[in-house]
Amino acid sequence: MSNHLFILRPSGWVGEGKIQLNMMEEELGYSTRWSITEKDSNGQIACLQEIQVKGISDVMQNQFLFFDLGSKNFSIELDNPSIGKILGKGVLTDQLIAWEFRLASKEFEGVEVYERQSDDSYLMYAEYATADQLRTIIRGKVWQDLLPPLKE
Repeated sequence: MSNHLFILRPSGWVGEGKIQLNMMEEELGYSTRWSITEKDSNGQIACLQEIQVKGISDVMQNQFLFFDLGSKNFSIELDNPSIGKILGKGVLTDQLIAWEFRLASKEFEGVEVYERQSDDSYLMYAEYATADQLRTIIRGKVWQDLLPPLKE
């Protein structure tokens, strides 16, 4: 198994970056938070990703399920409120965690690449396209959240 800390070990991650939509000139800033659970008895890792785009009050949520984890590849399920559940494939190298979705029936495709840096943070790049010619490009960085979670 890879020595990646992101995704493959239970932890919290935070990040920030820029989102560019092809229908808008300006880039929008965003912040993100990942909550990654312990691998369950079926070998699956569940993750919740929350994205807050600056200037938009709603927090977007994506549920990811990583499974069939091998030394160089894995399967992934994305559950998103606006598109539903989509299955994808991922690859692991010493420096990269990446996955892609291609769903012809919903005319949806996307790719996300996380490149490990020397400080164990990750530079990320993502690109998604939908049937209505909407294209979203995301660039950012995530790092492990070392602060303990807030108590309710």
